[in-house]
Amino acid sequence: MNTDVFSPEKRSAVMRRVKGRDTSPELAVRAILRAAGIGYRLGGCGLPGRPDVVMKGRRTVVFVHGCFWHGHDCARGSRKPKANAEYWTAKIDRNRARDARVEAGLILAGWRVLSVWECELREPGFAARLTAAVKAQAASSAA
Repeated sequence: MNTDVFSPEKRSAVMRRVKGRDTSPELAVRAILRAAGIGYRLGGCGLPGRPDVVMKGRRTVVFVHGCFWHGHDCARGSRKPKANAEYWTAKIDRNRARDARVEAGLILAGWRVLSVWECELREPGFAARLTAAVKAQAASSAA
């Protein structure tokens, strides 16, 4: 039973407009890093999983995850779609499995991996925590 309010053609058009990069959460994370004077690169730099932010000198990558798309355990991430629920549940499960594989591979290759969830951006003090995490990881690798 399809409970979608859009026709299949309209739903397809809507989904095509979902951005894969330069999303609001990604831009917010980049602004925090820039304000802290932390340099970074975009585009994944050829790394597995195409991290959203790469700090080569620190050997640190940041993935900015949308809570729904990556199955976070917050209120937004645990929502289940009504239309085509079986498809979306399987897709989100695959996304989570891929995220875990990519993170494990990067760690094995000597990279530090930070995952930022969309919902975290609204938490008080998040900018300071992110900045401290990036700098702490860099300090620990210098020791």
